[in-house]
Amino acid sequence: MMATSERDVIDFSALELELQAAVESERRYQRENEAKLRAVSQRVASYQEFRDLVLTCHLKPLEKKDKEGAPRKQPWNPVAPSNN
Repeated sequence: MMATSERDVIDFSALELELQAAVESERRYQRENEAKLRAVSQRVASYQEFRDLVLTCHLKPLEKKDKEGAPRKQPWNPVAPSNN
């Protein structure tokens, strides 16, 4: 019978975390690469515009249902006194 060492034991929770991190990293790479290609095809005017497009590529536009009638979670200016 063969003795197993700690090296031979598989830590499935650590393996799953590593896999999730790798999948997210790949998604981010693909998302940023697509944003770079779009920016180049749009012929942005400056590097700053290019950079801004890539840095914000994870954002999604609001849908109409997100804006209308929904209670605001954050006041526009929390420091200003309310007019009530």
